[in-house]
Amino acid sequence: MEHVYAAIDTAIHDNRSFVVYRLPNDNKLRFVSATTEDAVQTFYDFNELNGLEGFVIAPFGVGQECPIVCIQAKEITWEYPEESPYDFTNEEPPVPAHITPRYKKRFHKFMAAFHEWGMQKIVFSRQLKMERPDMFSPSEAFMKACYRYPDAYVYLFHTPTTSTWLGCTPELLLEGEGEQWRSVALAGTQPLVNGVLPMVWSEKNYEEQRMVSDYIYNQLQAAGIDTKEEGPFIVRAGEVAHLSSTFHFTLPDNEYLGDLLQLLHPTPAVCGLPKEDAYWYICDHEGYSRDYYSGFLGWLSPDGKTELYMNLRCMQIGPKILMLYAGSGLLPLSTADDEWQETEAKMQTMKALL
Repeated sequence: MEHVYAAIDTAIHDNRSFVVYRLPNDNKLRFVSATTEDAVQTFYDFNELNGLEGFVIAPFGVGQECPIVCIQAKEITWEYPEESPYDFTNEEPPVPAHITPRYKKRFHKFMAAFHEWGMQKIVFSRQLKMERPDMFSPSEAFMKACYRYPDAYVYLFHTPTTSTWLGCTPELLLEGEGEQWRSVALAGTQPLVNGVLPMVWSEKNYEEQRMVSDYIYNQLQAAGIDTKEEGPFIVRAGEVAHLSSTFHFTLPDNEYLGDLLQLLHPTPAVCGLPKEDAYWYICDHEGYSRDYYSGFLGWLSPDGKTELYMNLRCMQIGPKILMLYAGSGLLPLSTADDEWQETEAKMQTMKALL
């Protein structure tokens, strides 16, 4: 794999547009690389994705500085060895960081949104800036993630517009081909119990997940799309567990996937309710621009198979620093310490690769 690592790291260094990704429970790497400048397009409205095929990278909120990017090139696939060259069994458990005054201050600002704005739920996220290790290789970190997180959608992408991102996301936004489609409502978080899925969940977790489920169901119904819901189930994502429901539905016309994405994104799993109020509150009070964190990415194909996932459990890779991201869903009974610990647990997904 050394030649693969070198080729990917060189592409980043040369500022070339590409993505390499691995689907959940698969052992194939999929590589999409722009060979010409016109193979990379930018858009500022989701309806511009209608009828389009390619690898799409969309931000949390589309704007002049953060457009939707689409790499239109053929996908190359190759298998990687199933046996891991890494030993994950003897790792030291991470030492959680203490809650910071800055986090507490912004947390209370977000909690004020419930009585000041009538918010039902809002997602509060934070960044963690880390010094990039001297020998850090984005491509090797990607392969390590493939072995460590077999159930995740693992990806590494770079474009001059987006910069470089690595992630291992558990959350599917939209998948399907032909008439058969599905979406997932993933919310509520608990740490694993000695590596085992927790069986007891609080009312807060169930309520948080129910809000996301109701939103997806209602958005699809409003578009005249009948859907069947399954769940919630308990699923593992790295070092934490979530509640997850799946929605199955049919689409009579796949040419308008951009319109459907406009309807769904951002869901309350990454934004809040009411959607517009939560979005603008986050933009005004979170203290940084999310850019492509909590956006979505994946292969879009009206005539083939579409697989789009949320950009979560991720980090932005710079020449000298690594920026990790994590968020949690706030409800009126949320506490600062609990939400901080949730973001700490989520950041371990990326920290474990360093």
